[in-house]
Amino acid sequence: MSKKGLLLVVIAVLIALVGVFAVSAQDAVEVELGEITQRVIDRGELICGVNQALEGFGLVNDAGEFEGFDVDFCRAVAAAILGDANAVSYRPLTGTERQAAIQSGEIDMMSRNTTYTLSRDVTWGAIFGPTTFYDGQGIGTWAELGVSSAMELDGASICVQAGTTTELNIADFITANGLDISVQTYPDGPSTWEAFVSGACEAWTTDKSGIASYHATSEDPGALVILPETLSKEPLGPLSPGGDEQFAEIIRWTVYGLITAEEEGITSENIESFMDSEDPNIGRLLGLGENVSGAYLGLANDFMVTVISQVGNYGEIYERSLAPLGLTRAGTVNASYLDGGLIYAPPFR
Repeated sequence: MSKKGLLLVVIAVLIALVGVFAVSAQDAVEVELGEITQRVIDRGELICGVNQALEGFGLVNDAGEFEGFDVDFCRAVAAAILGDANAVSYRPLTGTERQAAIQSGEIDMMSRNTTYTLSRDVTWGAIFGPTTFYDGQGIGTWAELGVSSAMELDGASICVQAGTTTELNIADFITANGLDISVQTYPDGPSTWEAFVSGACEAWTTDKSGIASYHATSEDPGALVILPETLSKEPLGPLSPGGDEQFAEIIRWTVYGLITAEEEGITSENIESFMDSEDPNIGRLLGLGENVSGAYLGLANDFMVTVISQVGNYGEIYERSLAPLGLTRAGTVNASYLDGGLIYAPPFR
């Protein structure tokens, strides 16, 4: 065989191999939909467990609609899978109802100010998504008591919601500091707050964000204070039942997509101006051109265009629901990593 003939054979083999690799690469992003994902598609709506009485995070407004920071992550996942952020059926859950709801299959996912802990990760049989809000437990009380530290509550009583990490944390704090504080438990957030307001306890405890929410919407916010101590780490975020990692990946990367959109300056208002972007990072996030980001999740490659257009980016969600409560991000761990915070997303690559 001549050199020219040999060269042609080699070229033909290389072309064939490139074709094989191209097919393999395409096949590599074809995924089988998980049981929960398929159920959501067949049903035409996402069932999401939420809070219904926590201003800023999960609340039923005067029009009977669910709204809030956590609620918007339910809407984002519905937009990712179904193309419609409003295709959500909400299940209000108390703190003690959460484990049963996630284990029984009553809900597809939960986005309800739930702390990621070792015991929940293992015994609930759940898959926790990214942390969407970094919180810590605090103590609220009346300004007129003149108390400037939790250490000055010795001999007092404190109201707490039963069946929560909050109940365990306050017990640990009391024991560790040798305090004589009477703990009174209540079934949910609203009843805990009402007990405190009615005078059943001198103080009350929950996540600092929750205290800020209730204090800000009380009749006289100036009559209330949050003590300086932070009793715990409370990383909050969405979770889903175990056994369907494909669905959990959709939740995970939808959240990361919202965070990435903020990092890139893409909002619900300006997203159209990015649709012809030549930036490869933006191209992968939005599924532009030949980018196949969505295919890895069994979704349309431009799923994040739908999500951002209908729900906004992470910053928009935060500003819409939490900033009005005074929960500013600047200088806190809930700021973007670009501003020194912990809100950070792995790359869409």
